[in-house]
Amino acid sequence: MADLNELKEQIKEIQNEVKKSLEGIDSSKGLYEYKKLMLDGKRGKIGSLMRGMGSVPKELKGDYGKNINALKEWATDLFDEIDNKLKQQERNLRYEAEKIDVTEPAAKTAVGRLNPITMVKYELTDIFTAMGFEVYEGTEIETDYYNFTALNTPDDHPARDMQDTFYFPDGTLLRTHTSPVQIRAMLEYGAPLRIICPGKVYRRDNDTTHSPMFNQMEGLLVDKNVPFSVMKGTMAEMLNAFFGKSLKYRFRASYFPFTEPSMELDIECVECSGHNEHCRVCHGTGWLEVAGMGMVHPNVIRAGKIDPDEYNGFAFGIGLDRMSMLKYGISDLRLLFDGNVSYFLSGFGGVERC
Repeated sequence: MADLNELKEQIKEIQNEVKKSLEGIDSSKGLYEYKKLMLDGKRGKIGSLMRGMGSVPKELKGDYGKNINALKEWATDLFDEIDNKLKQQERNLRYEAEKIDVTEPAAKTAVGRLNPITMVKYELTDIFTAMGFEVYEGTEIETDYYNFTALNTPDDHPARDMQDTFYFPDGTLLRTHTSPVQIRAMLEYGAPLRIICPGKVYRRDNDTTHSPMFNQMEGLLVDKNVPFSVMKGTMAEMLNAFFGKSLKYRFRASYFPFTEPSMELDIECVECSGHNEHCRVCHGTGWLEVAGMGMVHPNVIRAGKIDPDEYNGFAFGIGLDRMSMLKYGISDLRLLFDGNVSYFLSGFGGVERC
């Protein structure tokens, strides 16, 4: 390029381009990259101008070089000015983010929270006590009589095979359900009687949906002329209060040696309400089992030293672990027992459903 006028025109274009580009740069890092791009001796628009010196006549080389050096000086000064402003802004932002107010009160530290099973136990206890039930807790180490025989389960009864039991050498056992408390309460208090019995039970089982130790809540109502409808109404009221909304439910015929007739209570899936065949909670069935129940067998009433011709009643058993998983969206039963404090502090890894 031998024409100085043409050079000066190009310099003006470069200056306008630099000014416009700088308006869109908001960080010192971005400015550094742009400065390097413009002043680079090989590829930069400013830095590479000197490469045209070879085609400039000897008498014009001095003016040609002065113009290019003036452009470099102008660009360098402008870059430095903008760089100082951007770095100051970044320092101010970093200061605001990192500064500590030593007079500010310390934030409270969470020290823990109740296990979901405990919270569900307390909530169900409140629901049933509001209906007039009292809490009665029995022993976890039981005799074969209270755990099986008094509950209408003789030695050769096949129902014993339904529960794989932990036995001790002396013949006692870890209770397989909370139902033995029914007998002990009837023997102690007689009738009429209205109790719930929350507690731990034990069976030989262990996977994602079963644990060798789990939690149940037994319920027992014994009085004169108790109709079947009272049991159904009691369980429906419990469901509405616990889940905070009206859910579809159904009663299915079942078998328990200590109740006749016996039923199981299902509710509509709290995850999909039966509208997702691939649902991870109900596996596409649309229903979830939450409790077993029935009218107390006359032999069980009789084992409690109460006359079954004068009194009758109903009993139910609720799985507290299952209710906890449904309430808080917990997919693996083992999470309730593995001691992962951070999991519970974070809200059980999910959102409370109700």
